[in-house]
Amino acid sequence: MDEIEIEFDTDDEVKADVLVEGLPGIGQVGKLVVEHLIQELKAERIVEITSIFFPPQVLIEPGGVVRLPNNEIYLWKGKEQSIAFLIGDYQSTSNEGHYLLCESYLDAAEELGVKRVYTLGGYGVGQIIDEPRVLGAVNDDDLVAEITAAGAVMTGGEPGGIVGASGLLLGLAKRHGIEGVCLMGETPGYLVDPKSATEVLTVLSRLLGIRVDPARLAEHAAEMEKILEKYQEIEKGHEEESLNYIG
Repeated sequence: MDEIEIEFDTDDEVKADVLVEGLPGIGQVGKLVVEHLIQELKAERIVEITSIFFPPQVLIEPGGVVRLPNNEIYLWKGKEQSIAFLIGDYQSTSNEGHYLLCESYLDAAEELGVKRVYTLGGYGVGQIIDEPRVLGAVNDDDLVAEITAAGAVMTGGEPGGIVGASGLLLGLAKRHGIEGVCLMGETPGYLVDPKSATEVLTVLSRLLGIRVDPARLAEHAAEMEKILEKYQEIEKGHEEESLNYIG
């Protein structure tokens, strides 16, 4: 097995104007957004990526059948633009792998004719936020006005850096002559966060100029809110018991 294997599902020429990355990360924010877009737009898989930089394991599918971890690229063809979506099981387990995998993703993007990359993720703040902001970062000054007009707040150094594919793709994309935009939804960081994902989806949809029904994500967000409320009630009960015991 090679270090990284990229296999196109078709020999036909396929093109995309934009690549949207949503690999696993903080709060699974980016992955939730891209999963939602793939489902709502009925995008079709065009690329499979396997690598020795993924964890050394297999994943068990329903019925007990196993498969190697992989990442995938899906394609949606609209009337005015085509959008590729990068999603998958894992990011790299090593620093070297992060660089090599991101270069491979960009090689595939270049082959598709991509002119801009959007990377999506979560920005962990360590606490629950009622109205999470969407923080933005770009690899070219000319993109700032467009991103802020769509509702993102430019980071201005707020997070000291962007770790993993969401950050590396921006920096490496510039070397490939590809525009790069990162959208990060504020999130506690210790739970799957569909509420933050919904906010990121809203900003991204404006930037892409597409309409996507956010209902499914909103339902997941409402369910998570109920779970958090129950958790907070339990925690409050534990605190009161401790106070009573001490007193």
